[in-house]
Amino acid sequence: MQKLKSLAITIGSVLFSWLGILALPVALLVVGNIADYITGILASQYRDDPVSSYKSIKGIYKKVGMWILIFIGWMMDMLISFTVQHTGIHISLPFIVATVVAVWLICNEIISILENLIDMDVKIPPFLMPMAKMIKRQVEDKTKVE
Repeated sequence: MQKLKSLAITIGSVLFSWLGILALPVALLVVGNIADYITGILASQYRDDPVSSYKSIKGIYKKVGMWILIFIGWMMDMLISFTVQHTGIHISLPFIVATVVAVWLICNEIISILENLIDMDVKIPPFLMPMAKMIKRQVEDKTKVE
């Protein structure tokens, strides 16, 4: 058991060290994905739309798509880093695009979780939904490319 625990800590440490700025958003997105999936299944009992295997698989595919978006952000980060490095500019931009993509996705997950909880008649503080939407809007506004 101790060896397994040591292995898990080592793998986690290496991953978090390598991910750097992206580590926390990745961890939060994992938690958000799981919470959204679970609350979505629970909330379906309160909706006219019952759970089906098709909808469940579709939800999993959407989660996979989110991780593909982060991978695309990572690819763009690598492309920018490569370009900057080969033009003689010396700045470090670790995982900027991937981190912004992850933060935007986390906001989407939070909004979805809150909507699921509302459908389940769970009282939520009135500031949570507007705050999640505000953060999402700010990410979109600050990263607007024209």
